[in-house]
Amino acid sequence: MIKSEIRDQVVVLTLAHGKANVLDIEFCNAIADRFVDLRNSDAKAVVLTGQGRIFSAGVDLKQLSEGGADYIRKFLPALHRLYEAVFYHPKPVVAAVNGHAIAGGCVLACCADRRIMAREAGRIGVTEILVGVPFPSLALEIVRFAVPPRYVPEFTLSGATYATDEALRRGWIDEVAEPEDLVEDALAVARELSLLSPAAFAQTKMQIRQPVTERLQASGKATDKTVTDIWTAPATLAYIREYVARTLKKS
Repeated sequence: MIKSEIRDQVVVLTLAHGKANVLDIEFCNAIADRFVDLRNSDAKAVVLTGQGRIFSAGVDLKQLSEGGADYIRKFLPALHRLYEAVFYHPKPVVAAVNGHAIAGGCVLACCADRRIMAREAGRIGVTEILVGVPFPSLALEIVRFAVPPRYVPEFTLSGATYATDEALRRGWIDEVAEPEDLVEDALAVARELSLLSPAAFAQTKMQIRQPVTERLQASGKATDKTVTDIWTAPATLAYIREYVARTLKKS
């Protein structure tokens, strides 16, 4: 499910959950657990990547549609825990985006301090609106934190995805690497960040994320109640099933 390798005190975590690294309850908790464990480890930084041609295709919509409202009520807290564990990880985190990073998978990449994407290896973007579901509070705050403010409405309300050069221009990613150099380039960035004072880095990281924390404290609970109500509504579940059927038919 998650492969781990230590390279010069940098941990490389490779997501290896099926063909698309879709996010289900088990996978969300597994990734979150790994990041929690790394807080007190000797690792100085983390590189997060995927196997094959996909970083993560996002939420497991097939499981969502089959599990229904009961599954969703268990899944959304697990998704929140995943994002929280990665976004607030005190050590440097670099996403080596090896391929498609879609919807929840894009949000996961945005949890990192830096994002490097393999050239012409896939697309990146948030497609939640096309599926018919709103963003959980933390997920939207992470996107708003990670990308230029002028693009937030376009990204979240269009459901568009972007190839590497356009993703770089619009701020989804920080750098483009040749596919064969991706992990090494990410390691170089991680090592550079790991040379900084750990205490200073962790504190500064917490401070620049403070607006996210404050908005979650102010309205996150109420937002997530509304989000859960919409995700679990019969009309939404029907919309998700239709989207899954259309997507599978295309593939």
